[in-house]
Amino acid sequence: MAELILSLEGTAQGRTLALILALTAAVLHAIFGALQKGRHDPWISRMAIDSAYGIIALPIALFVVPWPEPHMWPIFAGAFAIHLSYKLAQGSTYVKGAYTVVYPVVRGTAPLFAVIGATIVFGETFSAGQWLGVAVLMSGIFGLAVYNFVYLDVQRDTLPAALALAVLTGGLVALYTTWDAYGIRSTANPFTFLMWFFAIDGLTFPPLVLLFHRRAVARIHDWGALARRGLIGGLVAFGSFGSIMMATRLDKVGEAAVLRETSTVFAALIGWLMLGENVGPRRLALMALIALGAVIVEFSG
Repeated sequence: MAELILSLEGTAQGRTLALILALTAAVLHAIFGALQKGRHDPWISRMAIDSAYGIIALPIALFVVPWPEPHMWPIFAGAFAIHLSYKLAQGSTYVKGAYTVVYPVVRGTAPLFAVIGATIVFGETFSAGQWLGVAVLMSGIFGLAVYNFVYLDVQRDTLPAALALAVLTGGLVALYTTWDAYGIRSTANPFTFLMWFFAIDGLTFPPLVLLFHRRAVARIHDWGALARRGLIGGLVAFGSFGSIMMATRLDKVGEAAVLRETSTVFAALIGWLMLGENVGPRRLALMALIALGAVIVEFSG
């Protein structure tokens, strides 16, 4: 599998596969966000999810994929620090803000920062048409956040802090996207980066939650339901993160990051189709704007 991925780098087939992987990551990321902001405390949900994918990844990292080259360990250390900061910011955002408002803000902030990061780190360039696509996509995402704020019942008392944290989280999403793209391009086998990242990341965050949120952990009674949510979330995380990382190895980091932000559309569709939420013409128009921005970015390159 690794040889096939490597053979597609820099080819037209690789670009097409990167597009498919980025959109797959968008769908799975929308599902992942709903799983974390679910029936359990966001910190507890994240503990269960990380534990699941850490336990699954560890034996694969140790016995299946090649071990990382020596220069990869500082990269893993940086990835862990960035992802830890992201999780802390994301968890705080979900605690203080309504998911329907803060999620679009996070996703709307991330692509702009990611494109800037890809320009600085990888020397990528965006055409005028692609910058227009980024602007269209971001206007749709932020418009969706404003709509949800105006028309939906949200946590208004903590909203200013939640929005500030959402912007911070979006910046950290862009930072980890850029850093991880650098990491997966720095090793001979991309699956080495993925499996070792999941093993390290998945088995270091849960102990912190157990330590600093002991009271919340002590109140858990439905451990079976939490374990099932963690397993599902862990598998979704493999698909979501793995897809976007492979997309950044095959094609431009900035384009993959922008396409992933169509997750906001898929989040709304999930709410409509599976949760019975009313979409309405305004939200449908904003979702179409997000999709249009992604299309402009992809086909203006």
